[in-house]
Amino acid sequence: QVQLVESGGGSVEAGGSLRLSCELSGVGYSMHCVGWYRQAEGKEREGVATLDSDGSATYADSVKGRFTIRRDKASNMLYLQMTRLRPEDSAMYYCMADRGYYCAPDRTTSSVDYWGKGTQVTVS
Repeated sequence: QVQLVESGGGSVEAGGSLRLSCELSGVGYSMHCVGWYRQAEGKEREGVATLDSDGSATYADSVKGRFTIRRDKASNMLYLQMTRLRPEDSAMYYCMADRGYYCAPDRTTSSVDYWGKGTQVTVS
């Protein structure tokens, strides 16, 4: 049974940093893509960063150079290190896992197999 649990959100001042974590329970080799999406109030959910089974990371243009996605397979954890945070980064951040081979932040949200419940990030 796949269960994704996010943590690490909070409030931070602009320019600050946060690290989000996601427990990837039950995520095995059949999941070819893991990643982070976010949804700001009143907006569509959008991809932030994804990591495929070969370890290749892809980032949304808005976060390139500021965010880093990393997976620790030994502990089955996924991380999103966020630096130089901006007010427009404020959103609920969701961890995802998917069996599909196409792995990029522009992947349609409706096709994603599994989602966590999210963790809130607020930048002021």
